[in-house]
Amino acid sequence: MTETNKTIYILLTDTGTVLTRIIKWYTNAPYNHVSIVFDEKLDEIYSFGRKKPRNPLIAGFIREDVYNGTFRYFDNTRCLLLKMVVSSNEYDRIREVIQSFTMNKEKYSYNLLGLVGVAVRYPINQKNKYFCSQFVAEVFKKSGLNLWDIPSALISPNDFLMHSRFELVYEGSLYNYPLLDHGMLSIPIVSPGYTFRQPFELLKRKLTL
Repeated sequence: MTETNKTIYILLTDTGTVLTRIIKWYTNAPYNHVSIVFDEKLDEIYSFGRKKPRNPLIAGFIREDVYNGTFRYFDNTRCLLLKMVVSSNEYDRIREVIQSFTMNKEKYSYNLLGLVGVAVRYPINQKNKYFCSQFVAEVFKKSGLNLWDIPSALISPNDFLMHSRFELVYEGSLYNYPLLDHGMLSIPIVSPGYTFRQPFELLKRKLTL
């Protein structure tokens, strides 16, 4: 019986915040955040990042949400979506690794010091701590896909962009991505003490540009 191949997606993003502009100035790379995605509609996304959209200091393992999560607070977010074909066995192992992170999500936090290690090309590993690209690279590594011959703690978002295994699917405004449910975007998000500041009419105006 022939094994059925499956597709894994990588989402690179740039929210345009002050912090990301500083990182871009230093790295000279177009994107500074990376997530692993299980579907082309961007309904299931995982990474290490902000747990609270308005507070970059509280970060860890998260399931990201393009409709009600951090991205909605930065509607000018630019993105690049990549895909990679994997075997069914590889796909299942990736699922298992993500499930392990999900079941133990409270014990994980952000490897801020690791970003310094990337800058000086010295891997800084801390127990149960990851930054976004380290996390995604480690998911692949734990799944038997060794895409790089350097430690996961030295992988940057740009390394995914440059890797030959990944194919381009889309590049542009995140909220211009044609497979999003734009009806969902018409519903303002509400978080404790805060209502999303931009109605869909303004987003829709951008979609027509």
